Amino acid sequence: MSLIDPWVGDPPPPPPADRYGAGCRVLVAEDDDEMRALLASTLKCDGFEVVEAKNGLELLDYLLPWFSGREPPAHVDAIVSDIQMPCFTGMEVLAGLSAVRRRPPIVLITAFGESSTHALARSLGA
Repeated sequence: MSLIDPWVGDPPPPPPADRYGAGCRVLVAEDDDEMRALLASTLKCDGFEVVEAKNGLELLDYLLPWFSGREPPAHVDAIVSDIQMPCFTGMEVLAGLSAVRRRPPIVLITAFGESSTHALARSLGA
């Protein structure tokens, strides 16, 4: 038996149109380069188009149009964001977006999850 590491070498071929992520765009915000690459690669393998942000400022920059009621330059169907990032945390960006009526679903990820963090994220709409 041999194992194949899907994260080494050339990127995977484009997914077939019947993949469940086909046609959907996800914004991934993560300051750790390796984790961001892993998330993006996994989503791409499932057919999602991925937009990447390296920190909270890039995430906020991308989402600024939403704060004024406009769509961002490229529509996103979902956001996956780390909580702890430089410039702005994922939680701070989520708090700002909580007042926006039409926004995509937001999934917050963290290596430091506590019940109070979970409760705050849920109260803000994550």
